[in-house]
Amino acid sequence: MDTIASLFSFITTPVSWVIVQFHAVYGAIFGPDTGWAWGLSIVSLVILIRICLIPLFVKQIKATRAMQTLQPEMKKIQERYKNDKQRQSEEMMKLYKESGTNPLSSCLPILAQSPFFFALYHVLNGIASGTTIGVINESLLASARKAHIFGAPLAAKFKDSADTVHALGATVTDVRVVTALMIVLMSASQFYTQRQLMTKNVDTTVKTPFMQQQKMLMYVFPVMFAVFGINFPVGVLVYWLTTNVWTMGQQMYVIHNNPTPGSKAQAAYLERLTKHVTHHGKVRRRSEKTIVKAIVAKGRDRNEFERKFINALNKAGLAAQADGTVEKSTAQAAAQTEDGAATTTGAAGTATAARRQQPKRQSKSQRQSGGAKQAGDSLSLEKSDEPEDAKPAAAQQPQKPGSGTRSKAQSGQRKGGPQRPKSPSKK
Repeated sequence: MDTIASLFSFITTPVSWVIVQFHAVYGAIFGPDTGWAWGLSIVSLVILIRICLIPLFVKQIKATRAMQTLQPEMKKIQERYKNDKQRQSEEMMKLYKESGTNPLSSCLPILAQSPFFFALYHVLNGIASGTTIGVINESLLASARKAHIFGAPLAAKFKDSADTVHALGATVTDVRVVTALMIVLMSASQFYTQRQLMTKNVDTTVKTPFMQQQKMLMYVFPVMFAVFGINFPVGVLVYWLTTNVWTMGQQMYVIHNNPTPGSKAQAAYLERLTKHVTHHGKVRRRSEKTIVKAIVAKGRDRNEFERKFINALNKAGLAAQADGTVEKSTAQAAAQTEDGAATTTGAAGTATAARRQQPKRQSKSQRQSGGAKQAGDSLSLEKSDEPEDAKPAAAQQPQKPGSGTRSKAQSGQRKGGPQRPKSPSKK
């Protein structure tokens, strides 16, 4: 590690100068020899570096999403030229060139901050060995050697011997407890950052080898931090823990406000955006307009969550525009109002008619007598439908007074025995 750090000695002076400037500010508040002054100086160095790396982080996000989009095409090339590695590499490079992507772009933030990390490691090793380095002179070196963070010297390591730790004014127990706690927090923050990326911000509609690689890194990186952490000074652990926490917060912000299309984070984001737009009737933020504009531009290539978003706007009488704004759809809103009024009126009329036509509940004897009456009525109807000349002669003879109803009921029936309706074949 010392050999690698010496390769970045050219940046040691700028890093040490930045730390000294922050130390001058925090030293005036907490005291120049305190761990707060030196620890916050390292934290401020991390924040300054990460702010400068934000453009690279944005480029990393775009490159990662572009690589996710290209994964199906890359898989086809691998299967097509699986026996010709040279042709496979040529086709891959051609695909990268046509799409304007670079696989190394996703590693830019890590590569960019590596020189600062090793330069800080070089500075802290100089403090541990008692040698001046960069702009840190003898007085600053003595102040840094007195600084303790929760009882652990700034330049102490987990594997340092008891004599080395005693020379820095601490105990082995304090150093190992503090360093172990920092290593655990450092590994846990790295694991959580990678896990939320895999579970929330990955397109679940496409299963590619890229997802398997990310899942593997989710477990590999924390183990790497745990292994290398025992060789890092406390100051470097403070640096790396701070940068991991920054990365975790930055990733959470991106997932919440600019999720990957097709991911669970996009579904949650579009659900929030739907509620916001339907309530206010417009899109207010520039980032929201950018996302709506991208969804409109996709047309039929929209995923399930994007189609659901557009349909929800249409149901609310709103229409997404090509510039990312949302306007009121007057015709659709009027049509929906008319349909709603007609549906309400029709439903009210149907309900009223149903109430008017609702039959009364009858007892069993009433239902049986009603069934017999219906049979008699149907028989009378059949008789009335017969032509006059087809009726029997007895039915055409004049009836006696007072026997009309009974004579009609008995017409066409046999005398004596059980009465039955006339067979249709005899009509």
